[in-house]
Amino acid sequence: MNSDQTKIPRATAKRLPLYYRFLQNLSASGKHRVSSAELSEAVKVDSATIRRDFSYFGALGKKGYGYNVDYLLTFFRKTLDQDEVTKVALIGVGNLGTAFLHYNFTKNNNTKIVMAFDTDPKKVGTKIGGVPVYHIESFEEAAASGVTVAILTVPLPAAQGIADQLVHSGIKGILNFTPARLTVPEHIRVHHIDLAVELQALVYFLKHYPL
Repeated sequence: MNSDQTKIPRATAKRLPLYYRFLQNLSASGKHRVSSAELSEAVKVDSATIRRDFSYFGALGKKGYGYNVDYLLTFFRKTLDQDEVTKVALIGVGNLGTAFLHYNFTKNNNTKIVMAFDTDPKKVGTKIGGVPVYHIESFEEAAASGVTVAILTVPLPAAQGIADQLVHSGIKGILNFTPARLTVPEHIRVHHIDLAVELQALVYFLKHYPL
């Protein structure tokens, strides 16, 4: 994201890719105008929140007209740096890691897993989903090709040690799918996605906060 947009709330920043994906779908279907109500129905975010999110970027729409899809698409493409490809490394080619390699963010033109790492000799030296798998010991050498983000899907006991290696190799961001709460320097951004915790939270909300 552009440096001049870094002061927007984090919650808004997390919704921008969601808006962008929907706008891509609208543009592909030939639609040229969309209202905040239509956006709200599609992305399941209330209209007031969408209008407030958009207001941080100035006048993106017109009252009574809505939003120009092509204009918004161009604006968010620039805001989200969609014209710049981000190279991603995946660490841990287990069941979840393998699924990521086959999926490989096919709807995100600017994000691509370009290499994977594991310790299993049966996987090292092969390709999964077209992505080459290397031994984790060669990460620093392989990552010198410009990888700045890593997805971590290793067993819990190995998570912190691998994270230390990633930081030492110059990785700037880690998407952590392990239950470990990683300790990293302040200049490294880590997003934790614990599927078990998310599932437990969902079950709790189903029981105590019925829709």
